Amino acid sequence: MRRLLLAVALLLSITMPAFARSTEDRASVGNDITVAEGETAGDIACMFCSVHIHGDVRGDVAVLFGRVELDPGRSISGDVAALGADLKLGPGATVGGDIAIAAGDANLAPGAMVHGSSMVLPGRIWLLLPFAPLLILIGLIWLIVYIVRRNRYQFPAYPQGRGF
Repeated sequence: MRRLLLAVALLLSITMPAFARSTEDRASVGNDITVAEGETAGDIACMFCSVHIHGDVRGDVAVLFGRVELDPGRSISGDVAALGADLKLGPGATVGGDIAIAAGDANLAPGAMVHGSSMVLPGRIWLLLPFAPLLILIGLIWLIVYIVRRNRYQFPAYPQGRGF
């Protein structure tokens, strides 16, 4: 039994580095992310900022309310997901995965290539979609409060039963 436990522990210790996360991953809130020339990044996540790619990206790119700019001849090997963000691909730039953009635009230069599928929902009205259930709930609460307050209000009694 001890030998079996030792063998399992040895096997797990050997295979654990395969499950380790890349140190090349980048995430930011409010500060722009720049992948410099000759540099390689893993996954990129950005909220309220822009991603400028002058090098290559081996993973996925996710942006919320910002912009993704990919220089000519550079590549993103994963997917690009953007909400309220625009995508600009230079000539000869490639995206190895899918592109999904809601409430933004995709500007693909001639020669830019997307190997996966593309789904672009242009127009900023799509930003209201995630908040629709919240807006309905707020409307229902307002209606209930309005009805309760209306029924509780005591109208003043005017003299001789007449108004002014």
